[in-house]
Amino acid sequence: HLLALREQTFGPHLASVTICPACGDQIEFHVEADDIRARSKPEPKAELHLAHADYNVEFRLPTSLDLTSLDPAADVATNRRHILQRCVTTARHAGREVAVADLPEEVTAAIARRMAEADPQADVQLALACPACRHNWQTQFDIVSYFWAEIHAWASRMLREIHTLACAYGWGESEVLALTPRRRQAYLELIGS
Repeated sequence: HLLALREQTFGPHLASVTICPACGDQIEFHVEADDIRARSKPEPKAELHLAHADYNVEFRLPTSLDLTSLDPAADVATNRRHILQRCVTTARHAGREVAVADLPEEVTAAIARRMAEADPQADVQLALACPACRHNWQTQFDIVSYFWAEIHAWASRMLREIHTLACAYGWGESEVLALTPRRRQAYLELIGS
């Protein structure tokens, strides 16, 4: 849904920069929203089930609240266990209830695979190639961070434009915002000339 909202707000073209992990060059890349949109669109079920090696586990997909509860300083394994604790609702082995912490690695890996299948848009990987050293790698595309950075940049730019036009013409914020973007830009260019 965030990808669709981003597309409605700023359009289908996404541009970004990253650093090549091999040579350190800065690389600019462009993608279209359709290129990173998951093809299957069924809504994931609220409650998911996994039967694996005499284990029966019921769980849900992580929410944004689950993700914000992660510790950025913790390692991947710790955060993975934290997400499992929050998302697994019941776990049974041979009919007896077991603690999430006692689930074997193969079961927790199966849960992670099932989560990825249920929500393919949650983990978007981009294949990149460095033009300088020809190194190929994959990087994760995080729509939340990307979209938030764009909103922040847009808001900062709007505040600067409002300030510049208010100082030059004595207009109030509502008067500046009432201008079309093209007209606002024309006035900004007049000030700069």
